[in-house]
Amino acid sequence: MADIKLFRLDGDKVQELQGHPGAVEKSVQTLMERHLESLLGVKLLASEYSTGKTHGGRIDTLGIDENGCPVIIEYKRTIDENVTSQGLYYLEWLLDHKGEFKLLVMGSLGQEVADGIEWLGPRLLCIAGDFTKYDTSAVQQMKHNVELIRYRRYGDDLLLLELVNASTPPVETLPGHLGPKTPVKTGTVYPTATEVLQKADARIKELFESLKTFILARGDDIQFKPMRSYFAFRRIRNFACVDVRSHRLLVFVKVSPDSITLEPGFTRDVREIGHFGTGDLEITIASPGDLERAKPLIIKSDEVS
Repeated sequence: MADIKLFRLDGDKVQELQGHPGAVEKSVQTLMERHLESLLGVKLLASEYSTGKTHGGRIDTLGIDENGCPVIIEYKRTIDENVTSQGLYYLEWLLDHKGEFKLLVMGSLGQEVADGIEWLGPRLLCIAGDFTKYDTSAVQQMKHNVELIRYRRYGDDLLLLELVNASTPPVETLPGHLGPKTPVKTGTVYPTATEVLQKADARIKELFESLKTFILARGDDIQFKPMRSYFAFRRIRNFACVDVRSHRLLVFVKVSPDSITLEPGFTRDVREIGHFGTGDLEITIASPGDLERAKPLIIKSDEVS
């Protein structure tokens, strides 16, 4: 377990705040669900969702994330509870009941969101006050997207979420993998982001690898996730999304366009413009020089996400 210390600074005085996990009670689940989008980048679809008599279970929290991926959240209430296995059981149920999930999304968020469900990587988030070494080891052996998130409460007004471990299986091994091409609309087939990158010229591939290396070097907890139409970099939430074009990379970050001086041809306000991925600021990277100029903005997005 990482030794995280939190201090309150008051003039010349420094006071260490004592964090405590406590038991994962219903109040913690209620807190998470009330602020799910702010805390985890997930839109809430249902709480205590029944999987029916045949499967005989209830998913603690069911949602869809900012990439359009289905999300199952399970809360580990005791140190010995095998919540990961239970969550994997629900993931298998989800993959067998895609139509039911789509109807749930359609009823809550509309047809457009339902049509854009990203079955490339359904996620299981396990939230607990702590995990055992067996939990963290088991996650690395899994073929699913599984993330262990530890929480700490500091008094009544501070909550710390820490990504302890995450499995990142190759895209082609993920259940629900869409194959080399993805039908997005009836009669229309588009190449995946991975295909576009494979066909890009050597200069763009090199730029992408340099960008990827820079971002992943910022921390072991950063996840690289190939989506259907873009590549996402995230810790618990996205902080950079990359759309590969034939002669440039478009990087979308969570930096307010109002907080910087926009430069035509390099940065653009896309708050009112549709685009792949998440983020209000678009950065165009067409050269190593552009990448160097983009790095401070990517770092800023990482720090505020």
